[in-house]
Amino acid sequence: MEQAKDHKEKNTLTDRFRKIFRGILNTIGSFLNGIGLTPNAMTILGLIGNTIGAVFLARGQMTIGGIIILLMGPIDALDGTMARLRGMDSNFGAFVDSVTDRYSELVIFGGLLYYYATTGNTLGIILVYLAAAGSVLVSYIRARGQSLGWDTKVGILTRMERYLILAPTLILNIELWGILIIAIFANITAFQRIFDVRRQAHQERKE
Repeated sequence: MEQAKDHKEKNTLTDRFRKIFRGILNTIGSFLNGIGLTPNAMTILGLIGNTIGAVFLARGQMTIGGIIILLMGPIDALDGTMARLRGMDSNFGAFVDSVTDRYSELVIFGGLLYYYATTGNTLGIILVYLAAAGSVLVSYIRARGQSLGWDTKVGILTRMERYLILAPTLILNIELWGILIIAIFANITAFQRIFDVRRQAHQERKE
């Protein structure tokens, strides 16, 4: 199982960002804890903010929606930081955070899907479906693998990369390009994780 252990030490872009900005996150997290906000409140605030952003997307106001979604991004890191500083970080907290992240992504894609459906943009509808499917599968494959003892973080388009692609393209009103990139590479990432779990399973049988 040595190779599997080494594999678990690989960090995603999200992990690296949290390490780089750890000092800033700790400072902001301490301040938010000090004024009485809780990690769960920040998690829900992020979901609400993304939902508001999705409403603007559904109305075709991509730039405004994109700005709101961009502003909600740091909250994903702050809720975990706040919990750690409070000594409250737990598996259940991580579970809630992960589930909320999936809801946030899906509500954003839902806003885009509504817009393309009402404007009759068939290509947009197809791309949003593929992007949403790929994004969910990337997370599901890791979660399912973990439940069987095989963790996988590999892939070219994890959540942070998807966020860094989608938000700017929304703001620049070229969201179809962002959705296209996610539709292609999120599904490639899903297959990368499938093959990585398969590799770990084969490695485990050999040992």
